[in-house]
Amino acid sequence: MAKYHWQSQNVKQSGVDDMVLLSKITEDAIVDNLKKRYMDDFIFTYIGSVLISVNPFKQMPYFTDREIDLYQGAAQYENPPHIYALSDTMYRNMMIDAENQCVIISGESGAGKTVAAKYIMGYVSKVSGGGSKVQHVKDIILQSNPLLEAFGNAKTVRNNNSSRFGKYFEIQFSRGGEPDGGKISNFLLEKTRVVSQNENERNFHIYYQMIEGANEQQKEGLGIMTPDYYCYLNQSGTYKVDGTNDSNDFRETMEAMQVIGIPADVQAQVLQIVAGILHLGNISFIEAGNYGQVESTDLLAFPAYLLGIDPGRLQDKLTGRKMESKWAGKNESINVTLNQEQATYTRDALAKALYARVFNHLVEAINKAIQKPHEEFSIGVLDIYGFEIFQKNGFEQFCINFVNEKLQQIFIELTLKAEQEEYVQEGIKWTPIDYFNNKIVCDLIENKLNPPGIMSVLDDVCATMHAKGEGADGTLLQKLQAAVGTHEHFNSWNSGFVIHHYAGKVSYNIAGFCERNRDVLFPDLIELMQSSEHNFICGLFPENLNTDKKSRPTTASSKIKSQANDLVKTLMKCTPHYIRCIKPNETKRPKDWEESRGRHQVEYLGLRENIRVRRAGFAYRRVFTKFLKRYAILTAETWPCWGGPEQQGVLHLLRSVNMDNDQYQMGHTKVFVKNPESLFLLEEMRERKFDSFARIIQKSWRRYIARKKYEQMREEASDILHDSKERRRNSINRNFVGDYLGLEQRPELRQFLSKRERVDFADSVNKFDRRFKGIYLIGREKVKKGPEKGQIKEVLKRKLEFEGITGVSLSTRQDDFFILHESQYDSLLESNFKTEFLSLLLKRHEDVTKRKLTISFTDRLEFRVKKEGWGGGGCRVVVFQRGQGDLAQLKPGGKTLAITVGDGLPKSSKPSRRSAAQPQGGGRNNVSSRGCHNGAAHVSRALPNQPSNVTHSSPHKHGRPPSTAPPKLGSQRTPRVQDHQQAHQGNMDFLNVPDQGMSGKQRKRSISQRPPPAPKPRPQPQGPRCRALYQYAGQDTDEISFEVNDVFELLNDDPSGWWTGRIQGKEGLFPGNYVEKI
Repeated sequence: MAKYHWQSQNVKQSGVDDMVLLSKITEDAIVDNLKKRYMDDFIFTYIGSVLISVNPFKQMPYFTDREIDLYQGAAQYENPPHIYALSDTMYRNMMIDAENQCVIISGESGAGKTVAAKYIMGYVSKVSGGGSKVQHVKDIILQSNPLLEAFGNAKTVRNNNSSRFGKYFEIQFSRGGEPDGGKISNFLLEKTRVVSQNENERNFHIYYQMIEGANEQQKEGLGIMTPDYYCYLNQSGTYKVDGTNDSNDFRETMEAMQVIGIPADVQAQVLQIVAGILHLGNISFIEAGNYGQVESTDLLAFPAYLLGIDPGRLQDKLTGRKMESKWAGKNESINVTLNQEQATYTRDALAKALYARVFNHLVEAINKAIQKPHEEFSIGVLDIYGFEIFQKNGFEQFCINFVNEKLQQIFIELTLKAEQEEYVQEGIKWTPIDYFNNKIVCDLIENKLNPPGIMSVLDDVCATMHAKGEGADGTLLQKLQAAVGTHEHFNSWNSGFVIHHYAGKVSYNIAGFCERNRDVLFPDLIELMQSSEHNFICGLFPENLNTDKKSRPTTASSKIKSQANDLVKTLMKCTPHYIRCIKPNETKRPKDWEESRGRHQVEYLGLRENIRVRRAGFAYRRVFTKFLKRYAILTAETWPCWGGPEQQGVLHLLRSVNMDNDQYQMGHTKVFVKNPESLFLLEEMRERKFDSFARIIQKSWRRYIARKKYEQMREEASDILHDSKERRRNSINRNFVGDYLGLEQRPELRQFLSKRERVDFADSVNKFDRRFKGIYLIGREKVKKGPEKGQIKEVLKRKLEFEGITGVSLSTRQDDFFILHESQYDSLLESNFKTEFLSLLLKRHEDVTKRKLTISFTDRLEFRVKKEGWGGGGCRVVVFQRGQGDLAQLKPGGKTLAITVGDGLPKSSKPSRRSAAQPQGGGRNNVSSRGCHNGAAHVSRALPNQPSNVTHSSPHKHGRPPSTAPPKLGSQRTPRVQDHQQAHQGNMDFLNVPDQGMSGKQRKRSISQRPPPAPKPRPQPQGPRCRALYQYAGQDTDEISFEVNDVFELLNDDPSGWWTGRIQGKEGLFPGNYVEKI
């Protein structure tokens, strides 16, 4: 039965994802698992944290944005193996531990190292944030690849896009994880390829790109012909590469130069030098009386023109040389004429020097474009030429394989040797695992003394060479035999020597070793190029030829040795990650697995030993201090700092998350965690903690912003009534809430709204208004038919569109009445929150109709009633008179309603800013802080296309037996004064207004400013009690919380609507309309 990975959407699982889980740890089992996965198109496999990558020789489908999203922030074991998982681990570890990271990509030529490096840089670029400056850096990082590949990569018999130079790319990050800089270090460009190539190989890509991609004007100006015309290109007979479009690649290369910021004139100069080198290679020499002469002087003109130098001087410097000699304390200059072989060597030396210096300039241009003044964090990507064995291996292969030997040493040092030594030092139980340490091979090559290494012997021979050292290579072979002939990893043969590398035996041909190692450019050639009329070319040769050179010139081998050791030091300062690339075949075809080649690479990469160490070892280790600092937030005892011994603090954290004892061991200074799953448990819990704290901060901030906003809204709303209407003493400073009904928890009310419609205002009034496509008036009726017969249901009584509303009328007194005038008939409404309602109504009306709504203030109001009932329409009059007290007294008579109310605050009163910040003690003004936490909708104040205003009756009291007729809302309200209840009841009959719930009357007359908490009364077991109709979560220390159906003592039912109660021994305030008395 086929297995499927749980996260990969029914993708078949092949073999094991992590070879630590193999039942048998043998080379056969490893090769078989890699082959099985490769044939099923799974090119990535883990050995713990090490990634094994097999070159598929085709484009795979799992490198899209979907995979980037899938792997971002995920633990390694959550998804199938992937290079994105390793990239994400590097990026997160850099941010978490504030430590530089690096990835060492190793493998032989053609194993897929360069492509792997591209995917890493692409992933990091995608997941890291940043603005336009950061995006510019990202663009340069990504565009550096095609540029450096054009000038530094070539087709070899082993690889169609082989890196012929080493590159260590550091992507530098800010503290926030944004890539804001970078640096490239390049190693040992294979300059020899400029002048000669083996059969079936090509020169560097840029030559073929330029020949195929240059436009007609460029071709004419650069003298571009077909590639077989040039001696530097026609030696191998290979000009095309399968699957490569040189013309398109040339366009990409030029675009990359543009993005990096190389000026157009410099771009042109670079192409002139590249073309000049090709034309220089066509200058040939003939022997004339033991001296070399230019065979065809006509061929001098064009390269001289492109390089901006004089053709005659070019001829002189190619066929002659100025020698400095000392005699009797005097310096003399002697002009020496070169022979044919020496002239050819000089020509090639100039071509190689020109190309190498252009390449270095391009690298430097990239570095200048992305350099930053100071380093913070970095991720380093090492993409270096792979270990290679050709039919004829020369000095370049020797250097390349030496660097790979050093990289293998780092891998051994850090994954096999250092890890095992660390377990012993920390007192962790450990059984040593044997492995081959290739340090002995590195010493054979680079040792200085006792015995001297191959490079030291080579430098000594080069120091004693003459101008053209005939016989020097033979001398080198003799000296090597004497110095290291008995070494177990060295053998000599008639044309060279053999080194037993970690990846196999390689036979090196000694011919040309000394000459290539000297790598000197004679002063005559430097002087010639400094005479160029092009400033750019002069700048490539900055040497000062007037200074005396007493020190021995730096050789190529000493330079690469120094660079390799510097690279090792750099890598050792970072937290390393490893990608081991495997080349499955030499045919470069997909799904072609060569068993012997795969086995050979598995053996020399040391994968078996790697699995054994990883299987027995620990995935994660941290010094106690760092571990405590990272995970202290998990427990109250460790946050913000642990007071006791660090080891005890670490143990306390591990036990707090219930980690099994076999998943960790405590060393002397570090904690060791065995599996990544256990580590991810800690990370997940830590993230949850931060998430909960972030929510608290967000909640507090939003509450603060909401208060400020509602305070501003309150002031704006107050301007509507300013100088026109008296204000209630305790409501002028009330905060605005918007939803006073808790619509989120009221599906019976939300049924009248469309799905995406948001509510700006919802309240219980003495006639139902609702919602802001218009205003919805919702009432209750008893169902007369069907299975729900006899039940009380909410029904839509009336919907008012904004366009139909013609005006609003209010009195000048401190009452809560207002009339909405509409084309058909008017609505007389009463709401505690009239000011808030009116402010929203005016704004939304103007938004929809593009005109202001008329508001009138007078103590004699007329309104038209609906034609049905009340004698068939007509007008009614409401008269407002001066009375006593803050509560309105209603007296109906005929078609007139008289309302008396005492004097309120002066009409010129304005709200006070102070009141919004009084959550404690007396005034209860911060209603907004609780409105959204107790069933109220979280209302966005952004203006949607179709906003809504809602008014509704008070919450329906569950458990009340319905009367025989639909309940009158007024009759259900709890009275504040007996005589007022009777008067108000009559008023409800007079006006024929929809019924309201019991708490509606108290809400209507609530001044919305809660009184100070009442003094704690003595416990009275038989006192009044109430039952909760809705859940309420107290928002301040002087409030209580309760659940639906909780029964508790009622200590004080204040007319403001904020009652005092006691539940589970705690006294506090709560909104009276959330309960019913029992």
